Amino acid sequence: MAAKLILSMDGLVLKEIPLTKERTTIGRKPHNDIQIDNLAISGEHSVIVTILNDSFLEDLNSTNGTYVNGQPIKKHFLQNNDVVELGKYKLKYINETPTQTTAADFEKTMVLRPDLMKKTAEQTAAKSSSMSDTQVGMKAIDTHAGMAPPAQATPPATAPAPQAMPTGAIQILTGANAGKELELTKNLTTLGKPGVQVAVITRRPHGYFITHVEGANFPVVNGTALDAHPRELKDHDVIELAGIKMEFFLKS
Repeated sequence: MAAKLILSMDGLVLKEIPLTKERTTIGRKPHNDIQIDNLAISGEHSVIVTILNDSFLEDLNSTNGTYVNGQPIKKHFLQNNDVVELGKYKLKYINETPTQTTAADFEKTMVLRPDLMKKTAEQTAAKSSSMSDTQVGMKAIDTHAGMAPPAQATPPATAPAPQAMPTGAIQILTGANAGKELELTKNLTTLGKPGVQVAVITRRPHGYFITHVEGANFPVVNGTALDAHPRELKDHDVIELAGIKMEFFLKS
């Protein structure tokens, strides 16, 4: 069942809004997906990005701020029964689909260390233990750890398995991690620098897609800036994100 928002004011339910789009905007202006015609709401107040079963709320530098469960937020991973407060209005987030992602997974940032790349632990133990955040300059969050499909038993020789989609990977081209690789084996991999520029790469049955999540500037693919919609990645696409260049490729 798709996640949804329940809009209310002073305890009176006004409407239910299913989160069927990857990007749902909230604000006072009529072009927003959820229009709230109130002077306390900015023209473009906030946005909810929904990827697979997960939704991320971002305040768009609104005048009066966006609150979740009474706390001001800039960026928030929504969980079932969270209450988003915009002035006198409330949006209750309902998502009864089980997910292995937790708020802690999203709020923390895992440094993109070499041991997360295509290197053996023995080769990189010394490097990763001494590497600091300032040396890395590139962070990644895997918000669907454990979501990869289970390995299938080897079929008999008389019944070969169907051709699986090649595994995607990115290779860092610039910065302290230049030359390192990260295999995109998770359903959802978040890349970038929180608070600066963040994008997600989703693994779907028919390919890999990149979507802008956070930041005033959109990521660039092959010299062209993305828009608000997901873009399918092709073999050897060059991505520019948070000051880092990286190449997407499919492993044979």
